[in-house]
Amino acid sequence: MTHHREPNRRLAAVIAEAGCTYEALAKAVRAIAAETGGSLRTSKAAVHQWVAAGAAPAGRTPAYIAEALSRKLNRTVTVAEIGLGHDPAEGAPSHGSMAHDPLATAADLGRLIMLRRRDLLALTFSTAAVDLPLTYDHGAASALLRSLTAGRRVGAHEVVTVRQFTEMFRATDERLGGGHGLVAVTSYLTDVVTPMLKGTFATADVRAAAFGAASELANLIGWKLHDTGREGAAQQVYLLAHQLACEADPAGHAAWAMRALAHQALDLGHTRGCVDLAEAALVRARGKTDRRTEALLLVTAARAHGATGNGPRAAELILAAEDALLAADDPVPAYAAAAGPPAATLASHTGRTLTAMNDHTAAERHYRTALRNRIPRTYHRMRATTLANIAKSVAAQHRAEEAVALWSKSLDLMDGLDSKRNRHDMHTMRSALAAYARRGIPGAADLARRASRVLTT
Repeated sequence: MTHHREPNRRLAAVIAEAGCTYEALAKAVRAIAAETGGSLRTSKAAVHQWVAAGAAPAGRTPAYIAEALSRKLNRTVTVAEIGLGHDPAEGAPSHGSMAHDPLATAADLGRLIMLRRRDLLALTFSTAAVDLPLTYDHGAASALLRSLTAGRRVGAHEVVTVRQFTEMFRATDERLGGGHGLVAVTSYLTDVVTPMLKGTFATADVRAAAFGAASELANLIGWKLHDTGREGAAQQVYLLAHQLACEADPAGHAAWAMRALAHQALDLGHTRGCVDLAEAALVRARGKTDRRTEALLLVTAARAHGATGNGPRAAELILAAEDALLAADDPVPAYAAAAGPPAATLASHTGRTLTAMNDHTAAERHYRTALRNRIPRTYHRMRATTLANIAKSVAAQHRAEEAVALWSKSLDLMDGLDSKRNRHDMHTMRSALAAYARRGIPGAADLARRASRVLTT
């Protein structure tokens, strides 16, 4: 806190509108800071000082307060509205809209990531931004992009090179985790791919393929940021990937980019807008993409409904997804192939849907199907996560010794991965193992100590 002013009546009014106590707001602010990798000790006394004495919170705290109140009110609250500054922070992108020029956005985001700017990397995940693709004006952006075309001629071989680069780093992620090579991949998008998109293309198909390849690369960067816990930055890059996908294929590929945004929100437990986004992606892609890709969009919608408590609709969508997967065996587009074997992806997200619905027996069955369909060594990180999910399902069914054995196999694969998501799984594992050790479950104490050693390296 810096200095005292008049009481902050703007903040007081929004807190009253949200109907939350100072203690509840303090807890929400601490949780949002933790999402960004930070640590705050905000207390209800601090909230009282912000309101009654007009004390100014330091650093990124005003943004955390605005996001906490946005989530409670189910609408966008800005730092300006609560009397704590101006929107947005200098150098950081705004959550309020998507710019008409995605190439300028790519350059700005790339610069901030490569410079490791905290105003981007510490950006909070915005629940209000989840549904931005639903109101995105693709027509205006497309007109602008076509007016920028100039310079050297771009051919199909250059697009192939971009896809080869993306696939190389995607495979590296499976071995080393999302934290590996983030700056290198971002530099390639900024210095090579973005200028390429301003070129003159040999044909309309080459142009669409180039924007599609750029979207896949941006999606990989978004995934890397998500995997390392930089959730606000990841969301901004996922939105960029959606804009680029719209220029490549406003049906299937754009729907797939919407899927990534929905999955990020669901992973974080923020369900606001996810049903609308996932259902809109389905409408956009239906009949305009292959059936196996449609199956993966269906299971995303199922997961959204399951997370919001609509079990009957989730079950209906799971059955539809399974039918769509079996309806054809044509190759899926490159953007969907990046998720791995469709059968494994469908089974994994079905398992997550059933976990959210507390059907742990059925979830286990689907997780095991996902594991069988993911080749060892090729899908190293995914197998680690799937084994952890099976272990949690087994533990929920009170099969403690089997859970210990599964967590041990998962830890074998997690060791050495630069992934905050995997570290979260290890913390969950260690907590359960500590309880098992107190009950004398064989192997639990030794595995808990091993997990602790891995977490500290």
